[in-house]
Amino acid sequence: MPEVEKHYDIKKRCYQFSGDLIEFIKITSYERIHFSIFDQLLRCGTSIGANLVEGSGGSSKKDVINFYHIALKSSNETKYWLCLIRDNLNSDKEKTNKLINEANEISKIIAASLIKMKGLND
Repeated sequence: MPEVEKHYDIKKRCYQFSGDLIEFIKITSYERIHFSIFDQLLRCGTSIGANLVEGSGGSSKKDVINFYHIALKSSNETKYWLCLIRDNLNSDKEKTNKLINEANEISKIIAASLIKMKGLND
């Protein structure tokens, strides 16, 4: 995961994060018993951006908000799996912590966007 300039466009940032996760999983060696942990990490981590993109095409503001909620849940789940990997498996702690920090920043951006969107609905 080379250090690159962070995107301000949340969808681009999530896309980059998905690529970083794929690379992390590809280079991390783990036993068969841990396959489901990495599978869940891949699924929830890559779904963050996918839900934001899908939400952008929503038919209503409520639809967009629902997809952003799903993206936020996926981001929080991603942090859970990364922390579990960092604390219990033989992974590169520095790379894992960078991913956790990025997932945390993404969560904060999505949460702030939700607050703003909900404020516009009131």
